[in-house]
Amino acid sequence: QVQLVESGGGLVQAGGSLRLSCAASGGAFSTYTMAWFRQTPGKERECVAAKSWTAGLTYYAAYVKGRFTISRDSAKNTVYLQMNRLKPEDTAVYYCAADPYWNSPPSVNKYDYWGQGTQVTVSS
Repeated sequence: QVQLVESGGGLVQAGGSLRLSCAASGGAFSTYTMAWFRQTPGKERECVAAKSWTAGLTYYAAYVKGRFTISRDSAKNTVYLQMNRLKPEDTAVYYCAADPYWNSPPSVNKYDYWGQGTQVTVSS
């Protein structure tokens, strides 16, 4: 059974950094597209970053480009989201997602596997 478990969320001041982790198990994740989505109350879940290491494709939402980086440690089956220069508007629940295929633009409906989410709060 595929499992994704996020960690690393918390409270940080504006301008600070956080690194989210997503530990994956139960699937061939080395070939999967991995993504990070975020959601705030009353809004749709949106993709902030996605990457297919197999296809060599990366997506970043315009509002995080240059601040967020998606990466992975294959040996640990873990995907990371490094978030720098955080802003109060980055406050959200962040979700890790996985899918065997790349889809562009990344869509919530296209991802088969999801973690439980981790809260990120950026204070001003």
